Amino acid sequence: MLGRKGSPGSSWVSLVLLLVHLSAALEVPLDPKILQELSQPPTITRQSPKDYVIDPRDNIVIQCEAKGKPPPSFSWTRNGTHFDIDKDSRVIMKPNSGTLVIDIVGGGKAEAYEGEYQCTARNDRGTAVSNKIVIRQSRSPMWAKEKIEPIIVQEGVALVLRCDPPAGLPPPIIFWMDSLMRRFPQNERVSQGLNGDLYFSNVLPNDSRSDYICYARFNHTQTIQQKQPISVRVLTMDAINETYAAISNGTELSGDSPAGERKPSILSPKGTRSNKMVLRGQILYLECIAEGLPTPVIRWNKEGGELPSNRAFQINYKKTLKIIDVSEADSGRYQCTAKNKMGTNKHTISVTVKAAPYWINEPKNLVLAPGEDGTIICRANGNPKPAVQWLVNGFPIESAPSDVSRQLMDDTIMFTKVQVSTSAVYQCNASNQHGYLLANAFVNVLAEPPRMLSFSDQVYQVIANKPAWLDCAFFGSPIPKIQWFKDGHGSILYGDSYIFHDNGTVEIIIAQKNNSGTYTCIATNTLGVAHNQAFLEVKDPTTIIKQPEYQSVEKLGTAVFECQVKHDPTLLPIIIWLKNGEELPDDSRHQVFGETLTLLHVTEEDQGSYTCIVNTTLDVNSATAALTVLDRPDPPSDLELTSPLDRSVQLSWIPGDEHNSPISHFIIEYEEDQFEPGAWHHLVEVEGTKSTAQLKLSPYVNYQFRVIAVNPIGSSEPSLPSEHYFTQPAAPEDNPSNVQGMGTDPNNLVITWKPLKGIQHNGAGLTYKVSWRQKDVDDEWTSVMVANVSKYIVSGTPTFSPYDLKVQAFNSLGAAPEPQAVTGYSGEDLPLLAPTSVRQHVVNSTLAKVHWNPVPPESVLGFLKGYKIYYWKERSLIKQSRHHPEVKILTFSGDKNHGMVPGLDPFSVYKLNVRVFNGKGVGPPSDNVVVQTPEGVPSSPEFLKITSPTLDSLTLQWGPPVHPNGILKGYILKYQPINSTHELGPLVEITIPADNETSWTLKDLNYSTRYKFYLNAYTAVGPGSKITEEAITVMDEAMASRQVDIATQGWFIGLMCAIALLILILLIVCFIKRNKGGKYPVKEKEDAHADPEIQPMKEDDGAFGEYRSLESDTEDHKPLKGSRTSSDGTVKKGESDDSLVDYGEGGEGQFNEDGSFIGQYSGKKEKEAVEGNESSEAPSPVNAMNSFV
Repeated sequence: MLGRKGSPGSSWVSLVLLLVHLSAALEVPLDPKILQELSQPPTITRQSPKDYVIDPRDNIVIQCEAKGKPPPSFSWTRNGTHFDIDKDSRVIMKPNSGTLVIDIVGGGKAEAYEGEYQCTARNDRGTAVSNKIVIRQSRSPMWAKEKIEPIIVQEGVALVLRCDPPAGLPPPIIFWMDSLMRRFPQNERVSQGLNGDLYFSNVLPNDSRSDYICYARFNHTQTIQQKQPISVRVLTMDAINETYAAISNGTELSGDSPAGERKPSILSPKGTRSNKMVLRGQILYLECIAEGLPTPVIRWNKEGGELPSNRAFQINYKKTLKIIDVSEADSGRYQCTAKNKMGTNKHTISVTVKAAPYWINEPKNLVLAPGEDGTIICRANGNPKPAVQWLVNGFPIESAPSDVSRQLMDDTIMFTKVQVSTSAVYQCNASNQHGYLLANAFVNVLAEPPRMLSFSDQVYQVIANKPAWLDCAFFGSPIPKIQWFKDGHGSILYGDSYIFHDNGTVEIIIAQKNNSGTYTCIATNTLGVAHNQAFLEVKDPTTIIKQPEYQSVEKLGTAVFECQVKHDPTLLPIIIWLKNGEELPDDSRHQVFGETLTLLHVTEEDQGSYTCIVNTTLDVNSATAALTVLDRPDPPSDLELTSPLDRSVQLSWIPGDEHNSPISHFIIEYEEDQFEPGAWHHLVEVEGTKSTAQLKLSPYVNYQFRVIAVNPIGSSEPSLPSEHYFTQPAAPEDNPSNVQGMGTDPNNLVITWKPLKGIQHNGAGLTYKVSWRQKDVDDEWTSVMVANVSKYIVSGTPTFSPYDLKVQAFNSLGAAPEPQAVTGYSGEDLPLLAPTSVRQHVVNSTLAKVHWNPVPPESVLGFLKGYKIYYWKERSLIKQSRHHPEVKILTFSGDKNHGMVPGLDPFSVYKLNVRVFNGKGVGPPSDNVVVQTPEGVPSSPEFLKITSPTLDSLTLQWGPPVHPNGILKGYILKYQPINSTHELGPLVEITIPADNETSWTLKDLNYSTRYKFYLNAYTAVGPGSKITEEAITVMDEAMASRQVDIATQGWFIGLMCAIALLILILLIVCFIKRNKGGKYPVKEKEDAHADPEIQPMKEDDGAFGEYRSLESDTEDHKPLKGSRTSSDGTVKKGESDDSLVDYGEGGEGQFNEDGSFIGQYSGKKEKEAVEGNESSEAPSPVNAMNSFV
């Protein structure tokens, strides 16, 4: 570079810049081990301020701390000469430090130690010096004794009370107070100047007082001194004579006469112009205090510029302009303007900004290797420009030993090809008339091989797609060269994916999974090589795959926030929940389970934002959701009635808090205190967006209103009631409703109505006018006035005759509108005639259809309610025995001419008749008709049991059907084997003639095999329902010989008797409870009541009636008997009585009012095997009856 052509100046500057760059290349690390091994010149680390004001009551401590290797020794100078501390017993130096402690508390005098001190720290590498520290003792002198004469001043003139505080070190703080230590209030008229004087722009009579006292507070010594009190008396025009008397007594008088209004004049500073000098970085105070009447207002401006907005402040009621951190740009002329209504006055202050020296380039320590080049720069500025003086190890550089590697050029020292002997401490002193700067900078020449400062084999973990930093902290002199390798020395790191920092750290800009591995850094210089190894693990990022969602929950409900996390399997996430950015309150209602936060019984206090924070050792993720708690609204308030009219009033209110759920509507209720006091009634509903309602009212009511707010969550509590509002009476507007007429006897008419509510009376003295006339017979009305009742009885009326009826309301003010007439009927009588031409048609073995001719309408003598069929069983065609007749009744509502009679016993003889009925009762019966039912299928055998098992045979025993329903022809027996997997084998069928046979032995069976048996009886109509049983043949003869019929054992018979006795007792208890009013469910009809001959038929409207037994009029219905299984394996079919009481009138029958059949028969459900090759059998009674539904 030096060989290039050009001006010597430009080449020299280039060389300086190069050396500056080189000098910044080597820094000594702060590693304690390195510092212990490396030599270092002294460096001053702590010192007392240049101007050090001390408290004479305390010991004097002059600080001087320094570091270096080897540790430096310390010495002091005082006033430019060596200060031998060993000769003064009151002065000690702290161990391993240069700090001096001077004993004043023990009797020393502080003023004896005032002076200029400087500390020197040296070791074999150089010498550092401190600033020159000037020690001065703080002083708080008292005011000189003086006699202050009272001041008499005319009202309106200006006044200045002088303070003239004594000079202190440091200067005191001035303030004015009275004798009670109360500060005088200051304002635009009265204020304190920077010099401590108290200025009055104009005086007022209330300024008169005798205790104006100026105080000086010396903070350093924590003392306060005070001036003698000043007495001020303000005279008005009325006190002129007293003024002359005061003059004759020699009292000072300010002003010749009371002052009038005048334009301002400047009290401080004097004149129209003044000058002010301030140092750069200090605070500039410009003062402008004016007098005048009225009190002037001060305004500041800078000529040719603006006041610095962020550094300029107008204080002391704008009388002082304060500019902080002054710079050269603040030089110029500042003008203050004092103004009142009488005129203006101005003062201009010329501000000059000077500067004590300040650093541009403060000298820096320089650490070099042998043979390297470097530069120390000491560049300062100031006004005037400071002079720079260099020193070496505390002595002027001019008198220091020469050094060929050093070259001085004004504010720069250049070093070339330094050696270890070049090490020294250089001092730069920049000074002008306003101060000085002193800085120490050492040159330390070191020769050190590379050293690794980072921990070896350090493991770095980083999240994928984030930057990764691998440290390789090192030290060496000359500065080592750093190289990085991955997975061995063969692959050096390079490329745009990496950033190599000067401190040895390599930055992987975006770390990916494939960046994981082993990394090696190598540091090399001319003196050696060092290396270090690190490991990088790139982890998957932690993500929230299901974020908590917004929750809107009703009060006392449950809110659930889920925060499902996906993370690297080697990282353990920790989930923390926050509410509104803070830790969850300690509340048992807040439950955290895994990734779920559950809030139980939420309240309004639970509202807010909930944040799920997922932390791992490497990363953090978060998601936030809000919780809104919904509640029913608060009640409305401040109900007010306005715009009163005769029949209306306006109600207004203030809605309550909606609690996050908009109000849908308001309910207005009223209460009146005459008819139903204390009872609130619904009046009207109003939209939720409104807060007023025009209420329509009834006359003669003392109203009170309340309002209820409704939102989707519920209704609020009612508001407080409004004031009462009374409406004036009027004639009724409504007539009674639901007017009816009907007789209780054949010769009367009972007129009933629903009376008016109290709120409908509209006035006092409510009565009703009841009017009637026979329809199409009478032209005139018969009327009667009755009190506030609900019925009236008219006697002597013809039977079941129509009447026109009216009921009209009256009160003391008039009548309600004329009501519409309604039709009523006088009392009914029993029907006169019976139905004729009654005939029957048998549909099947359990169902018959009955037809008849209706009676003439005029013979009914009332409202035709319907017809009833009375029927009973005469005898069975099987047993040829007569039955005790149990009459049953079927009811058919309306004007019918036929009906269906179901539930008949097959192969039986019945009789029946038909009767009409009205509201009074039942008419005479028709002639009896005989009904004979044909045969039906039988019920299942009563029981089936298997006995006497052998190797290849079994004996079956059974009981005949309880309900043969015809002439029994025989039995059909079917059976099939069952293998070990419960599969059924081929089905075998045998027909057994009746002939009183109740047992059958099967032979040629397989040994040790389970069989399933099916048995049913049949008549000429077909087979009935079957009964099933299973049994096993024995394995050998010995086992067969051991078979015993359990039914013949004594112990079994005894057990069965005990069970039977318990069942009998239970039945008796049930019977007693039933007679006391208990209700029993009616059991469904057994299969025996079903008729397989019934075929599907079209439903005939009104074909079936309602059953009612004549006995049911006097006793409760009895339950049907059920089936049971005996303990010996015998299956017994339940018995059923012949009653159809479960269809009776008044019970839960299976026929509706018009005779339609709405129920169904259902038989006992049996577990039946799948008979794959079994031929179809006769239809089930259950299925046959279901076809009617």
